[in-house]
Amino acid sequence: MPVTVLVHLSGEDPVVGEVEELPAPTDTIITVNNPRRRDGKDLPYIQGNVVTVVWPMHRINFIEIMPTAEEEKLIGFVRE
Repeated sequence: MPVTVLVHLSGEDPVVGEVEELPAPTDTIITVNNPRRRDGKDLPYIQGNVVTVVWPMHRINFIEIMPTAEEEKLIGFVRE
């Protein structure tokens, strides 16, 4: 099952995409499917028909794992 992630690249805006599995500490690359900006628009430095991108891990500052729709239902907005 693909996991949606927010990849923070060095010197670039964050990229949203899906990965088949999260990278292990020993991995040197990350393969991201359907890369796009946070607002869903295409990345200006990638061709419009590209569906998979491979980035070296040394270009990545950190990776955020986005919650699934099921997880969002479990933890909702709580007002005090």
